[in-house]
Amino acid sequence: MSALKWQGWLVALVSVAGLLVFAPLGLYVWAGGAPAARPAGAAREDVRITDCRIDPASRRVAASVEAVNRYPAPGAYVVTVEFRDQPGPEPDRAGSAASVASAASAASSGRGPQVLVRIPGVRAGATEHGDALGPVWPPATVPWCGIAAAEFTAAP
Repeated sequence: MSALKWQGWLVALVSVAGLLVFAPLGLYVWAGGAPAARPAGAAREDVRITDCRIDPASRRVAASVEAVNRYPAPGAYVVTVEFRDQPGPEPDRAGSAASVASAASAASSGRGPQVLVRIPGVRAGATEHGDALGPVWPPATVPWCGIAAAEFTAAP
């Protein structure tokens, strides 16, 4: 065989070997990608009210909120805390358009005041706390503090 024919076979063999090595690596990188998208309503499961009290000096109701990041990336939570004089029906956790419409109708039919609490910079697996300060509370009534909604935004 001539030298030119051997060079052709050598190029073909090196090409096949390269495909065998780098094709699985390319598929691994392509399939890995970014973390899976967080399901709607999952942030609601990560937050809870740890304390609901009336400040004796100002007579305003205050709530402590705890957020535990169960997502594999750091991010921020925005929690809507609701204050009422008695517990009511829990909001729909699915976050659908129907639940938004029902929340709007519930707001006009006895929903309590709501306050937004932002808890930034929660690392993966970490627990952070925030405080919500509500309205002046009437005497002789016991406040109820609850989570009306929660959203998680992954850090860029």
